[in-house]
Amino acid sequence: METLKTAYKTSLFILKLVIPFYIIADTLIYFHILEKISFIFTPFTNLLGLCANTSLAIAAGMLLNIYAALAFAVPLNLTPYEWTILGLFIGIAHALPLENTIMKKIGVSYIYSTILRVVGGLLAVFIFKLLPIDIEGKTIQQTFSFPTYSSFEDMFLNSFYNATLLAIKIIILISLLIFIMNYIKKLFKNRKVDKSFSIVTGLILGITYGAGILIKEKENLSKDDIFFVGTFLMICHSLIEDVALFVMFGANMWVLIFIRLFLAIILSYILLKIYKYN
Repeated sequence: METLKTAYKTSLFILKLVIPFYIIADTLIYFHILEKISFIFTPFTNLLGLCANTSLAIAAGMLLNIYAALAFAVPLNLTPYEWTILGLFIGIAHALPLENTIMKKIGVSYIYSTILRVVGGLLAVFIFKLLPIDIEGKTIQQTFSFPTYSSFEDMFLNSFYNATLLAIKIIILISLLIFIMNYIKKLFKNRKVDKSFSIVTGLILGITYGAGILIKEKENLSKDDIFFVGTFLMICHSLIEDVALFVMFGANMWVLIFIRLFLAIILSYILLKIYKYN
């Protein structure tokens, strides 16, 4: 029953978030506003190697969450290569105001969290581009072929229909994951907290739950352990839900998983050495 309530509440949240943002994205495209404001983010999108039109998706993901990023990105008809780049960056640097506040509760600096996740996201994309991986659409689109409509009403109705379909797809996926993750939570419920357990929990269930365990049990862990786990989870967490969302639109699953794992391990050990030295 609790699982059904969680799935219901999450579904309402997705409907309220995805549909309005999707329609806003289509409206900005319809009135050619997106092209006029996207130049503001050009330096940042250039670092990622994405067209400036993806800027609002990136901004929404960083400030809000992955669902908002998807709502802005889907109307752009991105290629699998572009979805993989977006999935790498947003997978690491999303919901910064909320999740970095959670990390602060376990003693990890807000500024450190923000810088780490933004730089980590950029590093993940850089590593991806160095790899000899052939993914469809490797040549980034500089122009997008947007649909044309006879009127604003026609655009709105089409946008509402497409937004609803997108929300339903996400709800089905997330509902399935909620059942799986709630089962995993029950298995983890009475486990003794240590560094490795917190990392595994965060990898599967996400930064909120993984950090939540640390918040409850942080007195049983050393400052070094908390720093290491916090750093690791900020780079690599929720490898089921976050990855599945981007894979649904064409992103490469193995790239999203293994680059984030590799980067989390390397950065955690390097930054822990620096932390101990200081």
